[in-house]
Amino acid sequence: MSQKIEEIKIDDLVLWTENPRDPIDSKSSDQDVADKAWEDQHSKWNLLKLAKEMQEFYDFSELPTVVYHGKKPVVYDGNRRMILAKLKHDLVKLSNFDKTKLPHIPKIIPCNVCDKDIAIKNVFRKHGDSGSWSPLDRDIFINKFMNGPKSTFLKIDEATGIITNNPHLNQVFVKNEIFTNEKLKEMGFEFNQDDLESKHSQAEAKTILDDISNKVASKTITTRKYRGKIIEVLDKSSRSLIDANKKKPLSKIQVSAAGTTATPKKKQAPRTKKKDPEIFNGKLYLKSGQVSDLYRDIVDLYGFYQQKKDTFSQYFPSLVRMALRLLCETAANENGQALDKYLKANFKIAKKNLDKDAKTTLSTQNVNESTLTQLLHIGAHNYQASNNLDQTIAVSIIIGEILTITHGR
Repeated sequence: MSQKIEEIKIDDLVLWTENPRDPIDSKSSDQDVADKAWEDQHSKWNLLKLAKEMQEFYDFSELPTVVYHGKKPVVYDGNRRMILAKLKHDLVKLSNFDKTKLPHIPKIIPCNVCDKDIAIKNVFRKHGDSGSWSPLDRDIFINKFMNGPKSTFLKIDEATGIITNNPHLNQVFVKNEIFTNEKLKEMGFEFNQDDLESKHSQAEAKTILDDISNKVASKTITTRKYRGKIIEVLDKSSRSLIDANKKKPLSKIQVSAAGTTATPKKKQAPRTKKKDPEIFNGKLYLKSGQVSDLYRDIVDLYGFYQQKKDTFSQYFPSLVRMALRLLCETAANENGQALDKYLKANFKIAKKNLDKDAKTTLSTQNVNESTLTQLLHIGAHNYQASNNLDQTIAVSIIIGEILTITHGR
């Protein structure tokens, strides 16, 4: 095994299609990889945030890790930086990305060139336990690149697609406390090598797996509530199936991805009842820290208001508006930006991610790039104007998408 520092032209470097962050078809081009990173459906790339962190110069203190595939130098680690470098030199193009904000990046950069074994170890050392990979990403990498055995978490996803199709299940506590051999056996599921076997019929198995997904999505079970007690929180119908089938023999089943709960990614559909609008347009999945804590406090505050609204004055919605401003100021400070610049820098991309109904809500309530900051300030200075609950909810919708861009996990 060997490694050495070698200077390589940026236009010669090839982005890694098997990047555990977000793999893509092996025949994809650098532009395809860049497009997928910019689209960032699973909030794993955060190119805008990295561009801001780079500030005024390209940092040579952390070199890209490169492995030669024949004559092609493939970037195993440092793909985000190399996307920005290729963007800077017009080797890839990203719509609406202001590349003038990028620092000077030389056309030839030093790289850590090594064999594949060393590259894999380096990538895993840096990302395996850092929190930048999801539990499923980590398990796939260990199995695919390090010849490790398949975890039960990976097996259940390969057999059903339930984790891939329901990202809220891609959590450490779900892996360690729900989708374990012991818990699955209690619920009537076992693995014979990689084959999923069950005491339930395919339809019954689907019902139970859907129920598990729903209980995690609704936070009926969390690291704080009913920890390790999945069966106890399942619906009565699911518990009845488990009890009724206990003595049945195991048989191989196939539960396709289409048969699992199609929980929306990152957010839930808006409620249909006008009197109960959903703040932030549904649940957000943010990195732990002050922003996440404030977000959860606001959700709880709003939930309390919904339950007790008849006991509050007409001015209570202004408190929610003020809380949204505090949340945005905290997020902006963590990004090293003034509030107005923070909101405007992320507004267009955030709006692009919204569905048609959410965009209509913004338009109806006059929430746009030029008014958003003013609408937040109104909460602190004009209680009468900020009592418009529908407008406050519209403001929270775009804020939720902005936070997902800058603080999502």
